[in-house]
Amino acid sequence: MAGGWSRDGAVNEQIEASIEDELNRLKARRGPGALPSRETCAECDEPIPERRRTAIPGVQLCIDCQSERDGVRRPAASFNRRGSKDSQLK
Repeated sequence: MAGGWSRDGAVNEQIEASIEDELNRLKARRGPGALPSRETCAECDEPIPERRRTAIPGVQLCIDCQSERDGVRRPAASFNRRGSKDSQLK
């Protein structure tokens, strides 16, 4: 339900348009101007299988290196955002 001067469904239309714009931007990056697929990994120099290069145009990393990169986590903050344990027990 829209409020004010907007019509019903306007918010959903705006969200869908934003998603469509982002998808189009990502597709354009993988277009003809995108980097060609490498035959060897950019990090470890191991060969990248042809099936991977076909499935993911412009691939630069082997499966192992990409898995490591995807698994990288930032360290958590070093303080308790909820307060001390004493305050949580009360």
